[in-house]
Amino acid sequence: MLDFVIFAATFLLVLVGAVLYLYPASRQASGIPGLTPTDEKDGNLPDIIASGSLHEFLVHLHEKYGPVASYWFGRHLVISLGSIDVLRQHINPNRTCDPENPQQPVSQVSSIALKGNTIYLFIFLQIWAEIGKGFLDGSLDKSVTRKKMYENALMEMELVLKKVIKERQGRSFNRHIFIDSLLQGNQSDKQVLEDTMIFSLAGSIITAKLCTWAVYFLTSSKDVQQKLYKEMDQVLGKGPITCAKIEQLRYCRQVLCETVRTSKLTPIAAQLQELEGKVDQHIIPKETLVLYALGVVLQDSSAWPLPYKFDPDRFSDETAVKNLSLLGFSGSQECPELRFAYMVATVLLSVVVRKLHLHPVEGQVIDTKYELVTTPKEEAWITVSKRN
Repeated sequence: MLDFVIFAATFLLVLVGAVLYLYPASRQASGIPGLTPTDEKDGNLPDIIASGSLHEFLVHLHEKYGPVASYWFGRHLVISLGSIDVLRQHINPNRTCDPENPQQPVSQVSSIALKGNTIYLFIFLQIWAEIGKGFLDGSLDKSVTRKKMYENALMEMELVLKKVIKERQGRSFNRHIFIDSLLQGNQSDKQVLEDTMIFSLAGSIITAKLCTWAVYFLTSSKDVQQKLYKEMDQVLGKGPITCAKIEQLRYCRQVLCETVRTSKLTPIAAQLQELEGKVDQHIIPKETLVLYALGVVLQDSSAWPLPYKFDPDRFSDETAVKNLSLLGFSGSQECPELRFAYMVATVLLSVVVRKLHLHPVEGQVIDTKYELVTTPKEEAWITVSKRN
């Protein structure tokens, strides 16, 4: 149960860790260019740690070996894909049909009713800290104390959510929340719990960081900020925001899409190659972990002209929209956590931008920390002034 929850909460990223436990070690040669193991037991984990993060390691890997490259996570071969073209080739290579769409109506995703919020927040931070770092650099497995604390925190969170589910099950409430939507579906208790864990962990952190980066990037461009204000003033006027009006805020969605791209919000995803496959003339052995180096792809100049520039207008081009959809950040492949994050961020910006001018802090330089979700290494500051 816990292994799957970890997997779900990090949208396949924890497959990196799960493979180490669930599949036998593979030393099968792939013929794909890449690194040989630095350490017999840890593979290229020392190289990942030296690079500072898995994303930064992948940047260097693809710069050296091209869009299809390999390395070793412990004793397991990992193949990383780092361009739009090879990712397009690998979409669903092993299946004759797509899996069920797990999306839920976003209009009903309001909140999860939890008691003991302070304790819950502490548990949440414990879990996310280890998912974000301990699994990716292998350090969690090397500390019995940390691993025990992590497992205890995960079990505590599970108990809290089970209690909430039990309280809501088979009853009618005035306020409809996300768990109620899950309970109305034809799902097992286990599936309801797992879906709730996804939104509690991944949904919360993605939403928070999308809002952080969106506000920060808006301070860097007065023109973008003014264009967004004009759209919101035209669509919303002085009235409240509604689901119907959110759909009309097309430029706001472009701003959020460009925020996801520029910040490299979720820099990595993964998939297990169930059957032998082929990408760009390279054979991928079965039971190989295939990593999608999304952070590398999101700043690939062949897909995104001037990739380091924050430019929401690029998403007025259908090609850019399709590229982002291919990566799972929009369209039919968009994960439900990100769909929820887009809605919350739109509501936030509709309030902030209509009331305030956002200004940068002079001389501030923001360094980035790349884990499962990209965050500023230190607090990002802005200044504000009232709109007339």
